[in-house]
Amino acid sequence: MSQLGLKAGAPPKRYRSYRGAIGKAAPNLLARQFSAKQTNQKRATDVTEFNVNGQKVYLSPVIDLYNQEIVCHAIADRPQMSMVMQMLGKALKRLHPNDKPLLHSDQGWQYQMQTYQEALKDQGVIQSMSRKGNCLDNAIMEGWFGTMKTEFFHGKSFDSVQSFKKELKEYINYYDPVNISV
Repeated sequence: MSQLGLKAGAPPKRYRSYRGAIGKAAPNLLARQFSAKQTNQKRATDVTEFNVNGQKVYLSPVIDLYNQEIVCHAIADRPQMSMVMQMLGKALKRLHPNDKPLLHSDQGWQYQMQTYQEALKDQGVIQSMSRKGNCLDNAIMEGWFGTMKTEFFHGKSFDSVQSFKKELKEYINYYDPVNISV
């Protein structure tokens, strides 16, 4: 390869939030049933990473499985618990008093933390987690991330992290099915 001037390209490292058993994993109650009969019945969440001009940016959205609406999101420069708790706070504010949705995630460390689990329990939200190492159990979020990155991120350059974050928020607002005119 060196004689021909060829170089192998390695795929970018994917963000992996699994750090082993840090807390208690919830059962997989969603069981790949990625539809709901009404809003605020089933939701899913995850965290994804972007590399913008050599800097990492993390996105933590919540999607409603009824209409695929991004209910809320949080963006941060590091995958910290505060980002996930900010996202969760926004998601809980969007619930009506009698809503007791199921909130599904992978087994990332942040979803195993006691503070996260207690916040769900205090609001009557039922926690569900994918089985360990099975991305298909959270395919609804993985699919949304794939679509979003294809339409918005890949092949595009951004002037700065701040402009990326601004455009990401605009994309999420655009993606919201309520805002899409038919």
